Amino acid sequence: MAAHLKELIAKKGEIENDIKLWFEVLKTQGNVGMDTPLVDQEGYPRNDIDVTQVRTARHNIICMQNDHKSIMQEIEKGLIEHHAQHVNAVETESIEVQSSKQSTIAPKVELNPYAAVTLISPTSPAEMAGLKIGDKLLRFGSVTKKNFTGLNVIGDLVQHSKGKAVSVCVKRDDTVVTLTLVPQEWDGRGLLGCNIVPI
Repeated sequence: MAAHLKELIAKKGEIENDIKLWFEVLKTQGNVGMDTPLVDQEGYPRNDIDVTQVRTARHNIICMQNDHKSIMQEIEKGLIEHHAQHVNAVETESIEVQSSKQSTIAPKVELNPYAAVTLISPTSPAEMAGLKIGDKLLRFGSVTKKNFTGLNVIGDLVQHSKGKAVSVCVKRDDTVVTLTLVPQEWDGRGLLGCNIVPI
């Protein structure tokens, strides 16, 4: 809980104790309360009580009750804000936990090479993407070794991805490299400007 909120609650307790003490003063004056008349039937100040002390007690009680009302409004506002922050923190923590679980649970897909790049044309989309001769394809968009049935699969994907970014994962020597390739028309043949052969 915020320090400011704790201070307000402590102050509220002090005010309530002070109000209680002033009500005790009224009890000692014949238990006059807050509304009992302070004059007798003839209009003279009552001589059976300390009128000044009663008036002081009543005045202080009224002031403290107003203070108490104000501080209660501040506490209510503070509690609402504190609750909102707590809910947001819990939701954020929940999202982080879920995200952590998802990344932990997500199975690691082992990619195996199924095709190799044997030619790269200068200024082609393939060269612009960073493909190099000798790169072995591990994943071309959604195509992996598991669903690779021939170069026509990659060809179809390239045709449907014209002008769109395609994520390409290759094995280069002993390193796995992920590139972004955009199949598109250029000065040379095809939409890629490279030669790929099955392995």
